[in-house]
Amino acid sequence: MVDGVAVAASSTAATTSIGIGLGVTAGVVGPHLPAIMLVAFLPVLAIAGAYARLNRVEPNAGNGYVWVGRSLSPWLGFTVGWVNIVASVAFLAYTTAVTGSALLQLASRAGLHRLGSLGLDPDSTAQTTAVGVVVLATVTVTAVTGVRTAARLQAGLLVFEYVVLLGFCGYGIVTGRRAFSLSWFDPFAIPSATALAQGLLLSVFCYWGFEAAFTVTEEVRDPRDASRAGLITLVTMLGLFLLGSVAFQRVLSPRELAGHGAQGLAYYGDRLAGEPLAALPLVALMFSAVASLQAGVIPTARGAFAMSRDRTLGPVWSRISARYGTPAAGTLLIGALATVVALLSLAIPRLADLIMATVNAVGIVVAFSYALTALAAAVRFRSLLRTDRRQALRAVVLPGLGALALLGLGGYLGWSFGTSADHFEISADNGWFLLLVPLVMIMSGLVVAGWAKWVRKSPYFRTGAGTDADSPKLLTPST
Repeated sequence: MVDGVAVAASSTAATTSIGIGLGVTAGVVGPHLPAIMLVAFLPVLAIAGAYARLNRVEPNAGNGYVWVGRSLSPWLGFTVGWVNIVASVAFLAYTTAVTGSALLQLASRAGLHRLGSLGLDPDSTAQTTAVGVVVLATVTVTAVTGVRTAARLQAGLLVFEYVVLLGFCGYGIVTGRRAFSLSWFDPFAIPSATALAQGLLLSVFCYWGFEAAFTVTEEVRDPRDASRAGLITLVTMLGLFLLGSVAFQRVLSPRELAGHGAQGLAYYGDRLAGEPLAALPLVALMFSAVASLQAGVIPTARGAFAMSRDRTLGPVWSRISARYGTPAAGTLLIGALATVVALLSLAIPRLADLIMATVNAVGIVVAFSYALTALAAAVRFRSLLRTDRRQALRAVVLPGLGALALLGLGGYLGWSFGTSADHFEISADNGWFLLLVPLVMIMSGLVVAGWAKWVRKSPYFRTGAGTDADSPKLLTPST
């Protein structure tokens, strides 16, 4: 369970979400960061309950792909699996640039390079991507060796991150000069419905990653450990996000927080301490980004493994390394694809704009995936409405409400993006671009699904049931 928490917490990347996500969200909802984090937590908690219940009856590395396919429709199930892979690759590309930015900032602080004379820019997509790709390649190779090795590395990084995060946030709350206000916790004070919707989507993105614990459910002794790890991670993230949002606003104004983008955590550290202590938050951000890269590769490769096992994806994804007992080829492919997407993202020159575009696009498809998984739980366990109302509340009613909330949120925001522009351009503030990217992610899944059904003749499309998780199974060589 501890390893599962390490994987899920690294995938959620609290330090990265606080250091970058809070600034992006503050630009939308202003000072009401604690409120939006609390409101977004409610539907995500309902989704987590659905994951835990489904994992109890059908543990499978494919999780939502299998559960939605069996309970709702094979086409919808495949789409869930597909968008999770595509969104994760986009996330890895974005995190690659964030990692590079953190390293460039650290190099400047350490005096190793003169940013001015060498022309290095931690907000340049090209420069940060070039540095980040090297890190991505390294952590991908480490992920090939297995979950235990990766989890041990991530656990060490997490301990450092959280010590620094808790220390600086606690110190900021105590010494911050900006007055605390209960209005920060009032969601009704958010200026508009569009700001509320976009703020919720950004917050859901911050929580995204807890389900990484469920992708390694075939590699734990007891599937219930995966469920516990996912829920523990989610509740921990809520505490950290609330602590971070209050601490940042005790020290920084919403304009300062929103204006520093990918360098928000470093700016916060500078306001609280001098060198070398001021560099610690930046080191924590770098560790968080590195752990998040590796934690992103691991569940994505296992999702593709489960789909390949059903012949909905090619056989390369389900090849198991005889030495490590992991989908080694698929893991390396995920890293390679993320590198390609990171290079394509150079079309957006500023890192801050890349972050905004990625978070909005991935947020919509994550909400879509979460909603379908929750609806699968509501459908599968609907008989509890007649036999056990207490269990039905957790397995049917709350997941159903969470699904409806996320579908409504994604639909409203998609409509808002579509009506906010009159032309198309590749820009983080162009509504048509922000709408097109998630639509391409989803629609491309239908094309690949058609190929799997009619060309690969995958049996998955007859029943929606995934291959038994025991054949073949992800196993370490010792087991």
